[in-house]
Amino acid sequence: MNKIIIFLASILISTSLYAAGSDSSSSSSGGDSNENLVESDYKQAVNLIKRASRMEKKNKQDKAKKLYSQAFKKLEKAYKSDKKNPDILNYMGFTTRKTGNFERAEKFYLEGLSIKPNHNGINEYLGELYVQTNQMEKANERLEVLKNCNCKEYGELELIIKTKGSKVY
Repeated sequence: MNKIIIFLASILISTSLYAAGSDSSSSSSGGDSNENLVESDYKQAVNLIKRASRMEKKNKQDKAKKLYSQAFKKLEKAYKSDKKNPDILNYMGFTTRKTGNFERAEKFYLEGLSIKPNHNGINEYLGELYVQTNQMEKANERLEVLKNCNCKEYGELELIIKTKGSKVY
């Protein structure tokens, strides 16, 4: 019975790490030790991002920015070993955007889209960046890409575009 509980708990933990904009079909699977290091840095970064998000919700912006910066450093390490993973680039863009560097964030998002143009998370987050920087035409282009995805990212970006001016992102 204990083995079943441990097994189920490990499945729940591992699947929750790929939330918020990742596209798990493109992430690397276990194998050699280099892939495991990349995955470890990536998972640690995702956990830091989740913590930062909780800090934002508690209106603790300084703590959130520090956690986003720590996550970015983990993502940089992962990226050095896996330059073709759009999920890593997505979160590099996300953490950079959250710390206020919109120009650099856009570069990460666009690099991720050059690898996987239909990546739902990148298209949503890039659209959010365009709303934040008042580039509504480009935000609507990202929404158009997501139009037929039948995914939550479409609804989230659509809401942000419709409520521009409200700080939803």
